[in-house]
Amino acid sequence: MTDRLIRITTALAVVAVAAVAAVISYRHAYELVHSNGETGPTARLVPFTVDGLIWAASMVMLDASRRKQPAPPLAKWSLAVGIVATVGANVAHGASHGVIGAAVSAWPALALVGSFELLMTLTRAAAHSDHVQDEQRTEPVPSRTKTEQTPEQAVLDEYRASLNGPGRPLSQRYLAEKHGIDRRRVKQIVSTVAQL
Repeated sequence: MTDRLIRITTALAVVAVAAVAAVISYRHAYELVHSNGETGPTARLVPFTVDGLIWAASMVMLDASRRKQPAPPLAKWSLAVGIVATVGANVAHGASHGVIGAAVSAWPALALVGSFELLMTLTRAAAHSDHVQDEQRTEPVPSRTKTEQTPEQAVLDEYRASLNGPGRPLSQRYLAEKHGIDRRRVKQIVSTVAQL
């Protein structure tokens, strides 16, 4: 229950940070695109292409991870290009206010990318944990082929078997030494066979 609660609260925090960062990052990118000559639907949609590329690349990499396959190179490159584009757009938006303005403007993009990748890491970890638990549940319980015997039972069984075999029955001394039991105890066990 604790692991599940940790995953849920972490996911909620990541989603909240990502939502706030996405709104601010979108606004910065929109203003940058608009101030550089694009208007209307183009200015409103271009920022979505950047974050959409990051989302698509991350999903492809998550899918590959869940299938235990290497991430496709195109997904890695797309993720890197998307991160550079979103951070670059936010830095460019704040650059007119100096280094601090650029850093402040870059922060929402970094928080968005970081939050999104944390969410992917959490998803991968949850999937791996669920897979391990499924394997543990379906793993067959080893069956016992031979019941564990007490030394006394082993002496009794071995002595009885020697009565049906060729030659003489096993000696009490041999059985005592083999099973680490006192000779008097072996004599008592063997005498029960004679009484049957």
